[in-house]
Amino acid sequence: MKKIQTQGVHHITMIGADRQTSIDFWEGVMGMPFIFEQPNLDVPAESHLYFDPGDGRLITVFTNENRKPDASRNPEGIGNLHHLAFSVSRATYTQIVKRLDERGISHTGFVDRGFMDSIYFRDPLGQLIECACYKFEPPSGTTHAQVLFEAHKLRVARGDHHIADEHLADAIELLLQRQQGTLSTDTTPKDPYTEKPPVWD
Repeated sequence: MKKIQTQGVHHITMIGADRQTSIDFWEGVMGMPFIFEQPNLDVPAESHLYFDPGDGRLITVFTNENRKPDASRNPEGIGNLHHLAFSVSRATYTQIVKRLDERGISHTGFVDRGFMDSIYFRDPLGQLIECACYKFEPPSGTTHAQVLFEAHKLRVARGDHHIADEHLADAIELLLQRQQGTLSTDTTPKDPYTEKPPVWD
């Protein structure tokens, strides 16, 4: 047997209500450009809307003008989708509470997840949405997933509860050491101060 090897998320498709509700949320709240629309090729009575979440991949929605928005929470049973998480910059993250409050949209407020910061709220159809902001940038040529993989190994080896800044910083250092050579024969940490610098004021 051989694996089916994935290379990223291609698209995520939601069951929507009417067309305008989807446009107003995904583009009007989340800022995702509405890039094209065509009939749902499996259900001719439905339309299929496509939005760009910011990385050129796709969020798509099946809409039908006979369906009305229902804000009831989506079920959280086994096999059901729990939430969708979207990446945002730090600058945007700091503005989300204000921008949701301006619309009267209930939310969790800022939540510290150790390796990222998050805020949660529901779309008009009851789906839980997360806006997430990593606390770190991966070294050039590596990914967030590679940093988290190394940070996980460090966390487990140290017996710590969850990934924190220390694990991330050490993982980034480790990845940089692996990918970049040096002319130095001793790369251990050093203290170059023969005299301690004055206290910062």
